[in-house]
Amino acid sequence: MNGRRDFLKALTGVAVAGFPAIVPASALGRDGYVAPSDKIVLGAIGVGRQGGGDLRGFLSNQDVRVAAICDVQQATRERISTAVNMRYGDTACATYNDFRELLARPDLDAVLIATGERWHPLVAIEAARRGKHIYCEKPLALSVGEARAVRKAVKSAGVSFQFGTQQRSSFYYRHAVELVRNKKIGELKTIMIGTVHGPNDKLYGTPKNPPPGFDYDMWLGPSAWAPYSDMRVSTAAWLFISDYGLGCLDGAWGIHDVDIAQWINDADTTGPIEVEGSCSFYNDIRDTPYEWTVEHKYANGVTLIHMDMVSAKKRAKEFNLLPSTGSSVFFGTEGWIYVSREGLITNPAKLASETIGPNEIQVVRSNDHRRNLLNAIRSGQSTICNVETAVRDQTVVQQEYIAMNLRRKLRWDPVREEFTGDPEANRWLTRPMRSPWTL
Repeated sequence: MNGRRDFLKALTGVAVAGFPAIVPASALGRDGYVAPSDKIVLGAIGVGRQGGGDLRGFLSNQDVRVAAICDVQQATRERISTAVNMRYGDTACATYNDFRELLARPDLDAVLIATGERWHPLVAIEAARRGKHIYCEKPLALSVGEARAVRKAVKSAGVSFQFGTQQRSSFYYRHAVELVRNKKIGELKTIMIGTVHGPNDKLYGTPKNPPPGFDYDMWLGPSAWAPYSDMRVSTAAWLFISDYGLGCLDGAWGIHDVDIAQWINDADTTGPIEVEGSCSFYNDIRDTPYEWTVEHKYANGVTLIHMDMVSAKKRAKEFNLLPSTGSSVFFGTEGWIYVSREGLITNPAKLASETIGPNEIQVVRSNDHRRNLLNAIRSGQSTICNVETAVRDQTVVQQEYIAMNLRRKLRWDPVREEFTGDPEANRWLTRPMRSPWTL
């Protein structure tokens, strides 16, 4: 291999035309120096598409040393470890199939967790018990009970935790939050979020033996056993199978939009008190919602309406502004604000360029989600999206999923973190795990 282009190709597994801008020159060691004793030593668990992208971000920081990677696919382990070794010019990056072996290393300060979603709580809890700081991709868990167990472990260990809802480290979303918090649109009344719509085709899997070098039993982890098929383990399918994820409602996109709704409403330590919704479910190898409309009520009177993008565009003309990905509109008594990853549109129009003064309400500023975790590790301060915030975000999504399955309005106690007077709904707050895996 030769130089930067080969390094990037190894790390991504794809052609790299136009890609070099993602990793700055400093990431390749051409400028800056941090003594080895002052580096944060990182292990990465799950280094596929999302994990590989996160890893590129960490590798761009001079004060990080990636020492180990773990993945259940041998080919992925080899490709990523080769790229990491090229970054540092040595062969020191260790590889693992089992995350427990990686976490047992005493030299690791922090871990990136970007496994399949069913694994997040188990890996995060073990990482916290081992005293590792954590960057955990979304979603945090597939049940409220799992999310609360992660919170307990992280707080008991006193480690830093960053949830992978990186829109908080975006100027557009931060500016929207500060405009709303400073009542530039009057009193906030309604939040409408539109999340990317799931694919609407038919997918079926043909059972077969797993390919060599792929630990399928470890891939399944705590989820119920199911026969291997190429379709089942593809991102086109597994993200939308409820044993592994909740589709676009949650980790495939929706948690990003829910996180911003919580942030805009200053609800990072609480959540809605009422939820009701309807949806259409997949009925092939997948079984999660692909179209939905859910309405929440908060104790402060704010209404949150979460829809897939197709339903959102039917609901309100403002959503004709929305691109194909997730976006939000915040309605107040004196105007509204539309925000997406592409930008900000406001009514009145002048709000988009208004500057928040030093004596006005300001939120934490982060322009790099991974760097924010590294700074928190060094300073001991909270990250921009800490474990409490992650649990509350996850609870909102779980409220939605449970209400749509039970097909009735539910009431939630955000202090006790359970549904009010509803034993049936509360049974949905936990889910079984396949032996030998337990919390």
